[in-house]
Amino acid sequence: MTEQQKNFPEFYVTAPQACPYLPGKQERKLFTHLTHEKPPALIDNLLKGGFRRSQNIAYMPYCEGCQACVSTRVVVDEFVPGKTMRRLSGTNGDIVARRVPASPTSEQYDLFRRYIDSRHSSGGMADMSVMDFAMMVEDSIIDTFLTEYRRKPENAPANLKSEKWPLVGVALCDRLSDGVSMVYSFYDPECGERSLGTHMILDHIAYTQMLGLPFLYLGYWIEGSRKMTYKTRFQPQEHLGSNGWGRVAVGGKNRD
Repeated sequence: MTEQQKNFPEFYVTAPQACPYLPGKQERKLFTHLTHEKPPALIDNLLKGGFRRSQNIAYMPYCEGCQACVSTRVVVDEFVPGKTMRRLSGTNGDIVARRVPASPTSEQYDLFRRYIDSRHSSGGMADMSVMDFAMMVEDSIIDTFLTEYRRKPENAPANLKSEKWPLVGVALCDRLSDGVSMVYSFYDPECGERSLGTHMILDHIAYTQMLGLPFLYLGYWIEGSRKMTYKTRFQPQEHLGSNGWGRVAVGGKNRD
């Protein structure tokens, strides 16, 4: 095997299976393994070019006759939150975000299990064990980090450090050359009035701006899937099409 062949990714296609987002549809994925032998720039370009990362696998939809899954990223410097989003900063004023290394903990897994059991008990992650969770978090060859969200308890002692506050949300993210990619996030299902999913995206928009990077990658927006409509609220955004990334207006600007 030549050095060029060794560095170039080999792609594979999964067998068809039921689509978890669109009833009656079949999904297939195109994927490749991410290894230390692959040049970092190549991996970075894959993840900026429509592939998503799951542990050390990069994948993208490869479905016959369907192009509903569209890669989406927020143009962070032009983002202006709507009125409802601005209210969230007050609602969640007692929550502190901390960037920490991608190292799994039992506290994170307990929160993950409560989230999955409440929101996605019939999904593909329902059977994830502690070991599976640990692999999801730490099995990465690129610059990956966690953001932990902790809520200050009422009447908390002044000397109680924030890392001891109750954990209410976690986001697993990758740093790319032009932005941050949100890989997976979960939160306390009993905090529904706080809209923690939206809060975490807003926090990462601000964090990406602070890093001086232009884009926050939100994965796939899926036309026809109600589960994915929340992504249209973060405008302006770009979608990846046959001619590359392009500005789109989906669902109106910064809908409340």
